[in-house]
Amino acid sequence: MKRVLFVATVESHLLNFHIPFMKLLQGKDYEVHVATKLGNRQQEFDDIGVIKHNVDFSRSPYSPKVFKSLQQMEKLLKEIRFSLVHVHTPVAAFITRLACQRTNTHPVLYTAHGFHFYKGAPLKNWLLYYNMEKLAAHWTDGLITINEEDYKAAQKFKLRRNGKVFFVPGVGVDIANLEQRGASIDRSEKRKELGISELSTVLITVAELIPRKNHIQVLKALSKLNKTNFHYLVVGNGESEQQLKKAVNELMLQDKVSFLGFRRDVAELMASSDIFILTSRHEGLTRALMEAMAVGLPIIATDVRGNRDLVKSGENGYLVPLDDAEQTAIAIERLINSGNLRRSMGEKSKELVKQYDLQNIIPQMEEIYDLFLSR
Repeated sequence: MKRVLFVATVESHLLNFHIPFMKLLQGKDYEVHVATKLGNRQQEFDDIGVIKHNVDFSRSPYSPKVFKSLQQMEKLLKEIRFSLVHVHTPVAAFITRLACQRTNTHPVLYTAHGFHFYKGAPLKNWLLYYNMEKLAAHWTDGLITINEEDYKAAQKFKLRRNGKVFFVPGVGVDIANLEQRGASIDRSEKRKELGISELSTVLITVAELIPRKNHIQVLKALSKLNKTNFHYLVVGNGESEQQLKKAVNELMLQDKVSFLGFRRDVAELMASSDIFILTSRHEGLTRALMEAMAVGLPIIATDVRGNRDLVKSGENGYLVPLDDAEQTAIAIERLINSGNLRRSMGEKSKELVKQYDLQNIIPQMEEIYDLFLSR
């Protein structure tokens, strides 16, 4: 039996981004396995015939769980031989590549969804994550990067003999599906369901509620607006939720901000909105932003790696400086004030996102898989 293993720290990463590629390999008669920290969505793997293995990964490289997860991965790799191991997320990817090295398992393919060292990153990120990636590159047969900055950085690493660095623009977005869902939504009814006036300009962020996503920059910007005819939808959950809700109260935005948690109707929520905003500290190439472009929204995003690959400032939105609430507020007001500008920038978003269509990404990934599975 030919088998392929996908590895990530948490199940949501694999379920949110890699199901199309698992199905691609199943179509080639490979038995697909996943190794991840399983949670309340594990049934979704069963539903598509993917075999799951629970590994007690931690997102922190300082966690004592690192040693336990290394032992778990070594045990799995000794018990089951895989034709290919495809790793994701920094800590799980490092641990798994070390386990592969120690069990003589290869080829190993690694997708870097945004190196934790980047221009402007804290020194500790460079000291830790740069050296982790540099070391683990020696145990890697193929390294896939998804933005230009990371691609240039990865080319400086020394991979395993005959190893290769690839550039694939993201994990892909299903544009046809998004357009269909967006077109079928009754915008007025959706807003009524959310308790939002049809006259309000709706901003939306879809992202985990974690410090890296930097939602506080949006909240501070909203508190500076002269306009009052807006509403802000925050979609996602995470460790920063209570802190952000406290900030909403302190900034007197209680009637202007809604925390919606995890949602399965993201495309419909976007289609009912007017502006997508993402003020992350750094990104790989966020799919939520691409989905917003696919449904025709103008974008406001911080001028950081990943975002600047997708947003052409002044064309399909605005890039704003990190932690600059004032400039963020100016960009928001500019778009609130002009429906024509929102529409023209939204049309440009739809044009620019075409290169990231899942139908363009799958053949690129298939070519890479075929290269390593034929060895």
